[in-house]
Amino acid sequence: MSAVSVVNLVIQKGTDFEETFALASEDGGILNLTNQTATAKLRKYPTSTTSYTFSTTLTVADSTVKISMTDDVTATLPSGRCYYDIVLTSSGGNKSKVVQGNVIVEETSSLWQLMSE
Repeated sequence: MSAVSVVNLVIQKGTDFEETFALASEDGGILNLTNQTATAKLRKYPTSTTSYTFSTTLTVADSTVKISMTDDVTATLPSGRCYYDIVLTSSGGNKSKVVQGNVIVEETSSLWQLMSE
C-alpha cells in the first residue's frame, strides 16, 4: 500500500466541496484500487467521536479518489481547524489510511464580506 499523503484543505461553509486525489504506490506508480472501497471523514479533532462523512468516488483506471460534500452538509460543519482522512478498505477487510490533513472550515459570510470590500 502507499504511504500516507498529507494534504491540507479549505472548505467554505454552505458551499459544495469537491477534491480529487491521485494515489501512488510506494514505488511512485499508480496504486491498484481494484476491489477497494474508500471512506473519508472530517472531525473537529482526530479522536473526536463526532464525524462528518464525505461522499467518495474511486476511479480504478487513473488511481484517483474524489471526496465531496454538498452545501447542506458543509453548512453543518464546525468552524475553524478540523481534521480529515481517507481510508481504503480491501475486499479482504484490510484498511489503509492513504490521505490525511487539516481542514480550515470558514464561515461563508466572512468570505462574501471580504469579496465585497
